[in-house]
Amino acid sequence: MSLATQHAIGEAWAASSVSGATTALVKDRLYALQHPYPLDGRVSSYPASARGFSVANSYLLAQGDAAMLIDTGFGKDEPAIRAQIESLIAPGLPLSLFPLRLNEFMSINNVETFAAHFNVEQCYTSNIDAALWFDFGAKADGRAILDAMPVTAVTRSDTIALGRQGRPIDVMQAPIRLIATRWLYDRATRTLFSSDMFTHVWRAHANGPWIVTDDDDRTSARELRSFLLNTRYWWLEGAPTDSIRRGIGEVFDKYDIETIAPGYGCILRGRKVVARHYHMLDGFLKACDKSVAVSRYVTRDEER
Repeated sequence: MSLATQHAIGEAWAASSVSGATTALVKDRLYALQHPYPLDGRVSSYPASARGFSVANSYLLAQGDAAMLIDTGFGKDEPAIRAQIESLIAPGLPLSLFPLRLNEFMSINNVETFAAHFNVEQCYTSNIDAALWFDFGAKADGRAILDAMPVTAVTRSDTIALGRQGRPIDVMQAPIRLIATRWLYDRATRTLFSSDMFTHVWRAHANGPWIVTDDDDRTSARELRSFLLNTRYWWLEGAPTDSIRRGIGEVFDKYDIETIAPGYGCILRGRKVVARHYHMLDGFLKACDKSVAVSRYVTRDEER
């Protein structure tokens, strides 16, 4: 890599750490806090050959008397995300945190900082000892802050009541996952928070757009297949995917989903878009089942 290329990449990363957008998915109810980053071969959640930009997504669910932040974002974006939250909720408003992936920085990196800055009344996780996971890069008093933070362990099938009116947020174990992951469904906005699934749409430019609608939904089934097989889901080819298909199908049968909000990558918006990407994923999984495909190890340098 030339020095000029390294310099350009460094500038892109620096720019991505201070830029970002607050998108009202449902005014006064749901906001996406989005921060772009370049795809330059170093981001393992995308194929090594991917070029362009993706976006890290945190989501703020707002109520008059409470709020919830889903995923806390990368540490590099902490000042911007903190300012976004401050612009959306009143000072001192009770704030809950829910990092959906306990062992990924994009999900947990700012838990300690936000717990120190906001009125964090609890942190929802799948592990009662999760606070032990959140001290990467913590300040000198970070351990004490995390030890004092209330942690509420959720089950694999649970419901959170947000605010005094009890806005229901359904919790489920992700039916397709590589690591311990939860999906959420917000009944009020008909939004599925899909963590590290449905993350397959990125853009050529740092300014997005970061929402896919029926007007610009051009992702093909072949592109979805290539994305999954060249990232953390490389092992699906030749795996017993019938049970995974049933689990995902149950989610889409049970819930009325108008928006798929992934932890990174473009948000999928609208019933037609949601249905199309679900059926593409289901078709891919069907073609990968061990009854019709052969499992084999694939190195990082091999792309399919």
